[in-house]
Amino acid sequence: MSQSIKHHLTDELLMAYAAGSLPEAFDLMVATHLSLCDHCRARAESYEAVGGHVLDAQPDAVSMSDTSLAATMALISQGAPTPKPARPGCAILPTPLQDYVGGTVDDIQWKPIGMGVKQAILPTSKEATARLLFIPAGVAVPDHSHNGTELTMVLQGAFSDEVDRFARGDVEIADEDLHHTPTADITEDCICLAVTDAPLKFSKLMPRLFQPFLRI
Repeated sequence: MSQSIKHHLTDELLMAYAAGSLPEAFDLMVATHLSLCDHCRARAESYEAVGGHVLDAQPDAVSMSDTSLAATMALISQGAPTPKPARPGCAILPTPLQDYVGGTVDDIQWKPIGMGVKQAILPTSKEATARLLFIPAGVAVPDHSHNGTELTMVLQGAFSDEVDRFARGDVEIADEDLHHTPTADITEDCICLAVTDAPLKFSKLMPRLFQPFLRI
């Protein structure tokens, strides 16, 4: 899968993920992409290693005692393991997303938002919003720009806009400078994970009228 991914996460996003400073919705996006992309996963691990080295090098860092590991392992062994319920495999949703959906694509609670497009808002903290989008083959999302940052990752099918074509695993990073009209490929319905830290800016009246109700 990683070899076919052409659109990756930025260094800034990966460093923020390693530092634990991203909103939950953006954390979910990064974790989902890393589950498919060896290239970005290796970069993220390198940033985590650098962060650990920086912490160890701090002059006021507290050294662990020689018995810390043994004491921790002893505490772990005293607790009964909590088995996770087995979940059916899903070729579309990577594991981080299955945890939020509570299963597979069949378990997604879709809600129509017009033109055959459907969405499912995922439960995350209020700093940003995460949603799954279902776009029928050949259908375009209303043209829009952005008040903040929008990350969109393809899980099934593909879409194209003024920037490029994005297929499974690809992430499009949009900011205030991008005005686009994402359109699903005619050959297959498109499912995406999209996260935003601010409402979108729609050009046409009808999307703007329904925007507060759809939480887009």
